[in-house]
Amino acid sequence: MTSIAKPRIEKHLLRNKLGLTLRDYEGGMSTLCAGCGHDSVTAALVRAFYELDLEPHTAAKVSGIGCSSKTTAYFLGQSHGVNAVHGRMPSIATGAAAANGNLHYVGVSGDGDSLSIGLGQFCHAIRRNLNMLYVVENNGVYGLTKGQFSAAADYGSKSKRGEPNPHTPIDPVKLALTLGATFVARSFSGDKEQLVPLIKAAVMHKGFALIDVISPCVTFNDHAGSTKSYAHTYEYYHRAVHTDYIQPSEEIKAEYKKGEVMEVELHDGSVIALKKVDDDLNPRDRGEVLAYLSHHEAQSEVVTGLLYIDEEKQDMNARNKLPPAPLNTLPYERLSPGAATLADLQKAYC
Repeated sequence: MTSIAKPRIEKHLLRNKLGLTLRDYEGGMSTLCAGCGHDSVTAALVRAFYELDLEPHTAAKVSGIGCSSKTTAYFLGQSHGVNAVHGRMPSIATGAAAANGNLHYVGVSGDGDSLSIGLGQFCHAIRRNLNMLYVVENNGVYGLTKGQFSAAADYGSKSKRGEPNPHTPIDPVKLALTLGATFVARSFSGDKEQLVPLIKAAVMHKGFALIDVISPCVTFNDHAGSTKSYAHTYEYYHRAVHTDYIQPSEEIKAEYKKGEVMEVELHDGSVIALKKVDDDLNPRDRGEVLAYLSHHEAQSEVVTGLLYIDEEKQDMNARNKLPPAPLNTLPYERLSPGAATLADLQKAYC
């Protein structure tokens, strides 16, 4: 992933526990349109990894094709990354995670890349509970090919030329819920206060963590009649929960307005604190969440926040009893045990 190098100006910048500044978590200069929501998502990813005190090289970035998939070049410049074929990012991530489960996998995709040509692979990554953060930068159009409707475009929403979309959309959040995803959230690129803690919680979650981010395309889908525009999202923005993320081994310091708080402990001992905005939403009940989404969808409201979490289901590596050590660290004798061992394995299938 190559891009224009960003100037290194670090004077007066605060450092995290590793002694690193935000600059150490950035990548190249963005070549996206000025005002693109994707750049705000990039900034949130940079902030999240910085605040988690994670070494940049412990993350692996994967993406497909599209404006969204370009953004992996703009953060974590010291991490390895792969731009896959259009829609094929999940299989690359699956193979990488099977070979080395010790990395933090960050997949960035778009509604076109994941919900059209890549829909099948997206579904199987969820089904396997692949241990990764999967960000869908959702703008309802194909930005690289001049603004055609994507599979996420809402029925009746209008293109820049004024044509209404005649097709029913695929909602990645509802799809993930029905397929058994263990961490499902939605946010808005213009709300970094909500997006950063969601990313932090998703990175530390053990399993498939989807964040669907409404990320307006300022060139092709930010006009009157679009349901993915800045104006529409700000008008119909509806927070399901207020989310905060508290790192492990630290004093909990969080201020909340009056209301119920639900604390969810992650595998690493850290805590997600959820303050309910609506008393009837339970983020542990998949059926309730689906009904809640449908209710607010009928009112054209964009529901955001951590919508569902399941900490009980094993991730792909645990289910398949894969070794905890990366394959490239195992001795040759374990990787290639010989013909006799292979013959013994084959007997079980006779």
